[in-house]
Amino acid sequence: MKKILIINGPNMNLLGKREENIYGKKSFDDFLPELKNFAGKSDAEIIYFQSNHEGKIIDRIHIAIGNIDYIIINPGALTHYSYSLHDAIVAAKIPVTEVHISNIYKRDSWRAKSMVSPVAEGIISGFGLNGYFMALYYILKKS
Repeated sequence: MKKILIINGPNMNLLGKREENIYGKKSFDDFLPELKNFAGKSDAEIIYFQSNHEGKIIDRIHIAIGNIDYIIINPGALTHYSYSLHDAIVAAKIPVTEVHISNIYKRDSWRAKSMVSPVAEGIISGFGLNGYFMALYYILKKS
């Protein structure tokens, strides 16, 4: 069974409540069962982690070493400046797909820079919560 860790960064706990015109009306907690169901059909397990704290996210990546097969990460604003997140991903040696709900290239110019992209296998941006399904589909078909 593949173990897939989904990590959501700062403010992702407010999905469904913040900027609905950008992030939608559904909370991630409401969306997560759909992802787990989709993964379960392919004998994969989803483990979910969200934090508003950079250090806790890095600690969770460290815990994943040797225990997780793949990471899907939406680092939120950490995307744009977190060298320590970049380094944690490199050190973990776990394949990563970077997901963004909004199209980061269509928004503020500072959002187009990612510290995660250079160490991710791929990036999915701008497809709403469906981006997580796209990442999961890629992982499940990758074997």
